Amino acid sequence: MDSQTSQASQPPHSPSSPHTFQVDLRGLVDLLSHHLYSSPKVYLRELLQNAVDAVTARRATEPDAPARVRLYAEGGALRVEDTGVGLTEADVHSLLATIGRSSKRAEGLQEARSDFLGQFGIGLLACFVVAERIRVVSRSALTPGAPPVEWTAADDGSYTVRTLPDAERPEPGTTVHLVARAGAAEWLSPGRVEALARDFGSLLPYDVRVGDEAVTDLPAPWDRPYPGPAARRVALARHCHGLFGFTPLDTIDLSVPLAGIRGVAYVLPSAVSPAQRAGHRVHLKGMLLTERAEQLLPDWAFFVRCVLDTDSLRPTASRESLYEDETLAAVREALGGRIRAWLTGLAAGDPERLGAFLSMHHLGVKSLARHDREMLRTMLPWLPFETTDGRLSLEEFAQRHPVVHFTRTVEEYRQVAPIASAQGIGVINGGYTYDSELVQALPSVRPGTQVAELDAETVTAHLDAVDPAEELALSGFLAAARARLDPLGCDVVLRAFHPLSVPALHLDDRDARHEQARADAEERADDLWAGILGSLRGSAPRARLVLNHLNPLVRRISALPDPELIGTATESLYGQALLMAQRPLRPADSALLNRAFIGLLEWATHSEDGQA
Repeated sequence: MDSQTSQASQPPHSPSSPHTFQVDLRGLVDLLSHHLYSSPKVYLRELLQNAVDAVTARRATEPDAPARVRLYAEGGALRVEDTGVGLTEADVHSLLATIGRSSKRAEGLQEARSDFLGQFGIGLLACFVVAERIRVVSRSALTPGAPPVEWTAADDGSYTVRTLPDAERPEPGTTVHLVARAGAAEWLSPGRVEALARDFGSLLPYDVRVGDEAVTDLPAPWDRPYPGPAARRVALARHCHGLFGFTPLDTIDLSVPLAGIRGVAYVLPSAVSPAQRAGHRVHLKGMLLTERAEQLLPDWAFFVRCVLDTDSLRPTASRESLYEDETLAAVREALGGRIRAWLTGLAAGDPERLGAFLSMHHLGVKSLARHDREMLRTMLPWLPFETTDGRLSLEEFAQRHPVVHFTRTVEEYRQVAPIASAQGIGVINGGYTYDSELVQALPSVRPGTQVAELDAETVTAHLDAVDPAEELALSGFLAAARARLDPLGCDVVLRAFHPLSVPALHLDDRDARHEQARADAEERADDLWAGILGSLRGSAPRARLVLNHLNPLVRRISALPDPELIGTATESLYGQALLMAQRPLRPADSALLNRAFIGLLEWATHSEDGQA
């Protein structure tokens, strides 16, 4: 009811005519140059792309048609000639003067679009990034009787079209003339044009030249015949050095025929951070698409740099990166499989080269082995780990120790490594990236292996207990020591262990550290927050300072008659144990160290004064 009343009360609509958008060409060119394209250099790629696509289109109907592209740069101007399909006057109005229109969308060519490099219809617009005027002279190969046509456009959005006498363009094809805008003449200089043409077009399938200098260099280095494997390795190493600036440790063939991919991966000769984004060079049907493709390989393969040619991956609108889709995901998995197969082959047939590789890139292989049990099984004899027996593989360490103990942090390892080693306990430092995950996965690829996390309780249990009578005789000493460290959340126990040179050992675990952090926060908090933190109080065991009854210094301290001096000496042992474990000091720990140091100085100087 309400809806009908509302409609009835409205006046009848007057007929309206459709309108078209008005495009500010200069604003659009500014958008292209500052937001879509990373550099003005892409103008040359667009010119090469249009020329190559025109030749491809002509050869679709004339397989024997000439396939030439020529570039001539001189005096701030550039001329690009091709023997492609050409344009009629109607084509010029329809294609060159309409923003977003592409000849690849024309009827009859839609099914063949996969043969072309350009698919977004931006075309010559990119040339306005470096040119103030574009002139195109073209003659159609599809309409033999059509005269040559000239299209001239300025960066203010205006253009003119006129037909020319046959003598102006006797053969089918297109010539593009650019005149540099102010400040952009360097982009049209002969040296820059040749360098860009070689960079973008070295793998193009047609005869492309800058002046008389050939740009294309086919077949691709990875497809060329060589006298033998050594010669191929040397040639590819030279190619890698020219592209990426380093001599590779090894090369990996990347061939995925079903995805139309051919190329090579170069193994970096030095270690890199896994967080460093790798830049790979990707050619699309011979044309360089990008030299910074980051999503081409799995994240774990950060130790290689790739260069390849493809006809299946989709470019983004700027044609400077790859479109993330199912095809790219499948290609990424397939290329990861090639690199994985290379590693497996090294493990089976070239252990020396594998050792050289792992000495620099073990982190990448460990990352892969976390999720690939077969890779972990293959790499067990090779991946290095820090252990109390030195740097060993998991396989060798597991053969030596019936129980594989590990710590989750480097700090925990530093606490227990010297003591555990002296007690015959084998420990792996699992504090480095991926190491604890791999140690815990060991039983899945090595049945029967026992893996256990080493905590403070386990270490203490392996230390020899002191004779009960001796410990009872030292009860006063232990009471004074415990009273001094109790405010720090640390217990004191007495054990006998080796090496004798270690007077004290500070042991805790993650739960104890979390409880200490909670207690510290509760002490600093207001009443409301302190109540909340108090309700979260855990039952985890506290940290402990294990005093070595075999150490001469500990024996002398235990014999002191003054409880205050015993407390000061205990604080000194506590601070020294923290420093030996290379643990970060809390403010309370730093204050304790300063207090103990000053206290010992006062005691020493007071004793000397008394003796005097």
